[in-house]
Amino acid sequence: MNISFENPDKLNGLLTVTVEETDYKDDVEKTLKDYRKKANVPGFRAGQVPMGMIKRQFGPSIKMDAINKLVGQKLYDYIRENKVQMLGEPLPSATQEAVDLEKDAPYTFVFDIAVAPEFNIELNANDKIDYYDIQVDDKLIDQQVEMFASRMGTYDKVDSYQEKDMLKGDLRELDENGNTKEAGLTVEGAVLMPDYIKVDEQKKIFDGAKMGDILIFNPRKAYPENDTEVSSLLKIEKDQVKDYEGDFSYQITEISRYKNHAVDQELFDNVYGKDVVKDEKDFREKISQGLKEQLAGESDYKFLLDAREYCEKKVGTLAYPDALLKRIMLKNNEGKGEDFVEKNYDESIKQLNWHLVKEQLVRANNIQVDDKDVREVARNSARAQFAQYGMSNVPEEYIDNYVNDLMKKNESVDAFVDRAIDMKLTQALKTAVKLNEKKISLEDFNKLFENK
Repeated sequence: MNISFENPDKLNGLLTVTVEETDYKDDVEKTLKDYRKKANVPGFRAGQVPMGMIKRQFGPSIKMDAINKLVGQKLYDYIRENKVQMLGEPLPSATQEAVDLEKDAPYTFVFDIAVAPEFNIELNANDKIDYYDIQVDDKLIDQQVEMFASRMGTYDKVDSYQEKDMLKGDLRELDENGNTKEAGLTVEGAVLMPDYIKVDEQKKIFDGAKMGDILIFNPRKAYPENDTEVSSLLKIEKDQVKDYEGDFSYQITEISRYKNHAVDQELFDNVYGKDVVKDEKDFREKISQGLKEQLAGESDYKFLLDAREYCEKKVGTLAYPDALLKRIMLKNNEGKGEDFVEKNYDESIKQLNWHLVKEQLVRANNIQVDDKDVREVARNSARAQFAQYGMSNVPEEYIDNYVNDLMKKNESVDAFVDRAIDMKLTQALKTAVKLNEKKISLEDFNKLFENK
C-alpha cells in the first residue's frame, strides 16, 4: 500500500491511498473460509460447500468491505502519525471517479482533507486583560435576604385588596344589558392576580376592592394578547376564547396577601442547616461569603470571554478551505440543504477560530482534566440547580445520586468536561497575563453584557 499527501496551499490537502491485492487478499481469504464453515446450502453438508460457490456469492461484498476497512484504518493512521491538523472528516475527492472494484488491483482512492490554518498564540505578562472584581455590598446582601425570606413566606387572609394580592372569587358571564346571562359561563373559585393585568383600564377596576365586592371587568380586554391567560381563568379551551368577548362579574370571596418569613432562627436553619448560623449578623456574613464565591465565578466567566476576544484579535484573520468546509458541513447536516450551510457558515467559522485558539492555549499550559475534575463540575452544577428551587442545604448523598444520573448522559459529560477545561484554562491565563483589575458593582457588571 502506498499513501501520499499533498498540501500545496497549506489548507486544501489531497491524500492518495493506493491499494494492492496483497494488502487485502489474506483478509478476504480468511473471511471466505469463515463463511464456508457457517454456510448452510441445500445439498451440501456444513463446511463442505464448494469454495467457488462461496466466492461467487459472497466474494465481491467481502472484498469491498475489506478494502473499505483497510483504507479507513490506514488513512487515519497516516493522519495521526504525521500529525496532520485535519478539520472535520476526509471526503472522497470531488475530482475522482468512482473506483471500480470489479477490475483487478491496484485501486486508487483520493480524499480531500481540510487542514487547519497555521498560527501561534502565546500569552504572558506582556499581555494585559481586564478582570472585573464584583463588589458585594449591603444592597446585594439585602436582596439575598429578601429572596430567602420570600421563599419561606406564606399567604395571609386580608379584607381589602392591595397591589400584588391574590384574589379568589366567582366569575359570571353578563349579557349586553349587564345582567347575569342565562345559561352563561360561570367559574367558581377563580384565582386572579390583578397586578399581572397589562391593560391599566381593566387593572384599576380592582383598586381598593374589598371582600364581598362585585366587580365588572372584561377578561378579553384585560389580556388582549394572551389567550392562554384568558382560557386558564375561564376554564375553557384556547380556541373558545373568541366566543367570550363580553363582560363578566367577579364577586370576591377571598383576598390573600403574601408575607415574607421573618428573619429568624427558623429561616437560618432552613437555608444553611440546623444551628449553622446563630444570628442575623452571621446570616448576612454567610450570605456575603456565598455571594463572593458565586460572583468570582461570574468574574472568571467574563475574563475568559475577554481573553477569547483578545486572543482572536492577536491571532488575526485565519484562512480556511471554505469550499471544502462547506461540503463537510453539508454532509454533517444531511437534509438541511445548502441554504442552511450558507446561513450558518460564518458563525461556525467564528466558533472554530476559538476552538483552535483554545486548543493551543490548553496545550501550552499543559491543562488536563480527570474524572475527579469532571465530577466536581457536575456537583457544582447540581448544587446550582437545587439552589434555584431554594434548596441550598441539600445532603451530599442527594447531590451524589443526582450527579450519577447526570453522568449517564454523554451530552452532559461532554459539557462538564468542557467546563472543567474552561475553569482550569481561566486560572492558568489569570496567572500568565497581567490583570487589569477593575472593581465594579453587580449592576454595572451586568450592563457589560447588554447588546451582546
